[in-house]
Order: sequence, then structure tokens, then C-alpha cells
Amino acid sequence: MRILLYIVFLLIVLLGISFAYLNADSVTFNYYLGERSMPLSLLLICSLGVGLILGFAVVLIAWIKLKAENIRLKKRLKSAKQEVENLRAIPIRERI
Repeated sequence: MRILLYIVFLLIVLLGISFAYLNADSVTFNYYLGERSMPLSLLLICSLGVGLILGFAVVLIAWIKLKAENIRLKKRLKSAKQEVENLRAIPIRERI
């Protein structure tokens, strides 16, 4: 199993090296504060990294909201269970 992981890792590294070699042309990247010249492969990798970070941030925010809702619902469930137990403890009186 470990050998298979090494082979997969080696293939990913080789794909990355070939990607960088095939996209070694320099491009000008214009942004709001200026411009910069860099290899296309580096620009694509930086764009991928920024996208991963932004995606992680969005998922993290959604996860935190769901976690807070889960805690709130657990408290409501505990309260409802306690209310049911209290109602079960009340003796039943018959009406005459």
C-alpha cells in the first residue's frame, strides 16, 4: 500500500514538473495596484491556491453555522425531553 502511495505521489510530482515546463512562458498579470510579470504555471498555481483558501473559508463559515445550529437544536431537544418527563410524572386525575 505504501509503495502505491509513493507511485501516486511521484506521478503527481512528474505531472507538476511537466505542467511547469509546458507553461513556462512569461505573462503579465494586471491587478488593481499594478502589474507583475510571472510564468503562466506559477500564476495558475497561485490562482488555485487562492481559490482553495477562499473555498476553505466559505466551508468553514458554513460549518461553524451548522455547528451552532446543532448545539441550539440539542438544547431544544433536551428541554423537550425534560418537559415530557415532567408531564409523565404528573398523576392523572379522573373527572367526576
